[in-house]
Amino acid sequence: MQGKESLLALSSRTWLCYYYQNRFYLTPLSYEPLEYASGFSSEQCPEGIVAISQNTLRILALENLGNVFNQHLVELEYTPRKFAIHPETYYVVMIETDHNALTPASKTARRQQLAQEMIDSAPADEKQQVSEMVAAFLNETLPENVFGAPKPGPDTWASLIRVFNPVNGKTLHKFSLEQNEAAFSMTLCRFTNDPEGYYILVGVAKKLRLLDRQHSGCEIHTYKFEADLEHLTLVHKTPVEDVPRAMAQFQGKVVIGVGKLLRIYDLGKKKLLKKCENKTIQNFIVTINTMGNRIYCSDVQESYYFVRYKRSENQLIVFADDVFPRWVTCTCILDYDTIASADKFGNVSIIRLPADVNDEVDDDPTGLKSLWDRGWLGGASQKAETICNFHIGDMILSLNKATLIPGFSEALVYTTISGAVGVLVPFTSHEQLDFFQHLEMYMRSENSPLCGRDHLAYRSFYFPVKNIIDGDLCEQFNSMDFSKQKSIAEDLDFSPAEVSKKLEDMRTQYAF
Repeated sequence: MQGKESLLALSSRTWLCYYYQNRFYLTPLSYEPLEYASGFSSEQCPEGIVAISQNTLRILALENLGNVFNQHLVELEYTPRKFAIHPETYYVVMIETDHNALTPASKTARRQQLAQEMIDSAPADEKQQVSEMVAAFLNETLPENVFGAPKPGPDTWASLIRVFNPVNGKTLHKFSLEQNEAAFSMTLCRFTNDPEGYYILVGVAKKLRLLDRQHSGCEIHTYKFEADLEHLTLVHKTPVEDVPRAMAQFQGKVVIGVGKLLRIYDLGKKKLLKKCENKTIQNFIVTINTMGNRIYCSDVQESYYFVRYKRSENQLIVFADDVFPRWVTCTCILDYDTIASADKFGNVSIIRLPADVNDEVDDDPTGLKSLWDRGWLGGASQKAETICNFHIGDMILSLNKATLIPGFSEALVYTTISGAVGVLVPFTSHEQLDFFQHLEMYMRSENSPLCGRDHLAYRSFYFPVKNIIDGDLCEQFNSMDFSKQKSIAEDLDFSPAEVSKKLEDMRTQYAF
């Protein structure tokens, strides 16, 4: 590869070891498992591999050397907002929404209106010439990815619901909403009333104004999968008072954040039926996650509320909340008491309920203590603890637990608004933690940033950094001068090669 010797290792996954841009890479190939392989060179493929996979002979040419992830692009009409994966077919159901945009029907109507205005404003002696120009104008279709889409102005929205197969990228069904209907939330759920069917719920706001969230009406659209599990059918629309920004399945029902109201709905024949609600959230609910009898909901600026659903009394009780204000963008549940959070200022935090809070809530048979035992300023009587803080430096839009390498442990994967993909991995031993803590400390002093900024102050930009090691800084060990590498390695009682091996093992064990 690149004129240098490389090593191809065949196992349950195919691994390639190679040098690229003066750096050593150990990368799994995004391809089917290979049984036998050998180097191959020809005029058409100067650096290739000939291999056997099952009962076929294949010639491979490796591309995108140095890239960590393999990606496939699927062209969409609008900006994707949320998606859900069907548990049986693994088809992806996605909502797409754009502000200052027109639906296809509105574009056609607008073109017809412009054509009619051109004809009406033309002089009598030029009617025929203008009619020919109008006909050419109507027949001409310009690609929007080259020339751009028409911009009708603020408070106009265009949305659609798409069902597509992620394996081949083909769209199976596309359902366009009406003009100025903006889809902001969705969930896939099954109701107790109809346990056999799968439903898609979409939260829609009409003519929403971004500045102050004024609107002309909000609805929750309920769609049901047809028998082929590829097409959607509209069942009914449920009007609500405010923007339904978040929703999640919960014990055969659905919990929805309608503005600052937390509600549980059940399926009805003509609309969704409201079962109970909680009015103690401060401003605007942006995320909802559920596990067991607990609901974890976040406010747009007041961090998290831990809510318990008492089925016998049909009540939603806020039994704990956070003490720090956080402008939450996404949430991931790590366990029954722990959640991972990201905010719009680029901070990642892990919040956990203390053990006594957990025992007190689960052992309270009446459910009345959390109703009257209120803390100061209207907050909950019990508070969550922050166990990790770290400043990423970019707005994080998604958090998810995932196993990137089959057979290994889970990691916390995040994506940012600028297109970066990052991984937070747990330490499994005190020896690992001690090694990386000392390596980070030495790297801060020996490899200061180019502009002279204090690394510790940057990672603690909003909250003091806590219990998270900066892997990006530790990875810079391999790019330092050998004399500095040797000095740091001696202080750690290792050789430079052993330090590099530990860094590589930590990375390949979880990510790549």
